[in-house]
Amino acid sequence: MTRLLGDVERFLAHLRDGRGLSEHTVRAYASDLDALDAHAAERAGRPPVTADLDLELLRDWLWRSTESGLARTTLARRASSARAFTRWLDETDRTVADVGVRLRAPKAESHLPRVLTSPQIDGVLRSLAVRADTADPGARRDLAVVELLYGSGLRVSELVGTDVGDLDLERRTVLVTGKGAKQRVVPFGVPAAEALDRWLTLGRPALAAAAPADPAGADDARRAAFLGASGARLGTRAVHRLVAGLLADLPGGGPAGPHALRHTAATHLLDGGADLRAVQELLGHASLGTTQIYTHVSTERLRESYRTAHPRA
Repeated sequence: MTRLLGDVERFLAHLRDGRGLSEHTVRAYASDLDALDAHAAERAGRPPVTADLDLELLRDWLWRSTESGLARTTLARRASSARAFTRWLDETDRTVADVGVRLRAPKAESHLPRVLTSPQIDGVLRSLAVRADTADPGARRDLAVVELLYGSGLRVSELVGTDVGDLDLERRTVLVTGKGAKQRVVPFGVPAAEALDRWLTLGRPALAAAAPADPAGADDARRAAFLGASGARLGTRAVHRLVAGLLADLPGGGPAGPHALRHTAATHLLDGGADLRAVQELLGHASLGTTQIYTHVSTERLRESYRTAHPRA
């Protein structure tokens, strides 16, 4: 009989190589399925085999996860990971049926994403522009990064994966490789184009001088649109630190990472009258339902404006 862990590893390879999912997404699947394997081993008293999987085991695993105090978002993700795994097992004839098709988890708590006001984002960009005027290459990069994140609504992984050749400053577009290796062309505005031009011509050459010594790293750095202080491609953690620092003192709840700029861009587009499907295409959402969260944000902002401004509110 096939070891469960062996099939988990083959499934993860399928996600990585066959479906082109990001390493971050694959790690999330791996974490969930490692926990499932450990639970199955504890239940069986031996290394589990794939044939041990059934709906009762999966439900018991989710129940134990609930009892351990995991958040409902984590439970929902675990259930989704398990269903994807059992579906793959069935499709590849490793099991006689999809044992997880009826697995359900508590609905994830619904939270509206954090959105900055127009004055807040203007203040952030003004402060970055002041720093960039000092001719510091890192400051010029930071301005270009935030202008592009807000101007185009990119995911942070898409931004750091951008190559110089993906940027068309004349047409003001960027070729983006999103989830599942799907590509789309996204526009950005004049301020972002100006910040990118100054970074590429005046800031990037200074950091490129410290390119990595190994050939693979040096080749990647030559292509990368954004570089870190070491001359290598800028990483997601560095962008998280940058944006979190910029938003730390601003009023408002919710996460303060780069995704807040993506949420802000989408909401401001809808506030300005953009079509929902156009925003879906811009963000690279597979489902229109994912984009519709921003219509709720816009409605909440309208209600808040009404409550604070209308004398009969």
